[in-house]
Amino acid sequence: MSVHRILLAGAALTCALAALPAQAQLPRVLLFLAFLAVQPVLAQLPLESDYFLEAPDSVKHAVIVVGPSVGEENISQFRQWGYSLHDILVRDYGYSTDTITLLHDPDEAGPNPGNRLDGTSDRAGIEEAFAALLSRVSDGDQVTVYLIGHGSGEGEEAKFNIIGPDMTGAEFREILDRFERQDMVVINTTSASYGFSTFLSSEGRVVISATRSPSEKFDPVFSRYFIEALDGRAGDLDKNNRVSMLEAFNYAKANVEQWYEEQGRLASEHAGLDDNGDSRFSLGPGMDDPDGRLAEIAYIDAAAPGVANGTENLSGQALELKTRMQQLERSVFILRGRKSDYLEQDYWRRMEELLVDLARTTARLIELNPELNP
Repeated sequence: MSVHRILLAGAALTCALAALPAQAQLPRVLLFLAFLAVQPVLAQLPLESDYFLEAPDSVKHAVIVVGPSVGEENISQFRQWGYSLHDILVRDYGYSTDTITLLHDPDEAGPNPGNRLDGTSDRAGIEEAFAALLSRVSDGDQVTVYLIGHGSGEGEEAKFNIIGPDMTGAEFREILDRFERQDMVVINTTSASYGFSTFLSSEGRVVISATRSPSEKFDPVFSRYFIEALDGRAGDLDKNNRVSMLEAFNYAKANVEQWYEEQGRLASEHAGLDDNGDSRFSLGPGMDDPDGRLAEIAYIDAAAPGVANGTENLSGQALELKTRMQQLERSVFILRGRKSDYLEQDYWRRMEELLVDLARTTARLIELNPELNP
């Protein structure tokens, strides 16, 4: 984006905001515009795609599966990650015990304050948990699956280590494929996760793998930093008060690289992301990489009543405005990814329309709910 175009777009937004009440002035939108100006264009996503198109009544579900380990340090670490993730989703993203399923080895789970545990991380427990979830979800809901633990093998033998017989990637794919009417994200943070993750790749699905090869068998630290990205929305790069899967991935990946540098060690894990269904994971989604566009519009939180950050008190009109904001931001990202399909002038006209609409919609929301003004 040229400086001239940035100034034009900024001027358009400024004019749109100037006509609104003073309390509705929105530096957040200008920050969002500045973010767009410096971000690389990712792979294309069809304009007609309805993946991760959130509605006010859509529900976000999470399934956290913590596998067994060896050694008190690892057992304690996995337990902490599982419980921390559960609590962050409740505190920061409005999930409830009804929308989170936490599975753990009962011999390693430790105390269960708040009755957070929902089942065991063996084959029967996993199958029962997903079967129960399938009976509860509605069309357009989102299911995010977190795998914490150990993995092994490659090809048809790639497995997620659980209590009893391990589960292969092909077997786990069969479980996930039942959710064909829901949006899905899978974050596989296990060691040797790549081989297992390739089986989970599918059109319309975001899959994140902590490693790029079955040979990366040491315990990754990726899970630690991915959870940190969600904690307090630390990974919110574009400052729209939401964390996308792409933002969380980039935050975790950058911090993993920094951790190995500080330790003076050769990195034994390289995270990858696939969201175009080709099972080829990009190590750095962006520029000409084929992956990243879907992950950019896949968010943890929703605008539904009862979610965190004050939206549980929104009126029906305010909730509609918030949903409209999120859909406009989604359209901005998709249009940016398809810039090459347009004549220069037509592209900027469409982008200006979206950004001005976003500014006005956000301003109307702030008028109704001043406490939401950043």
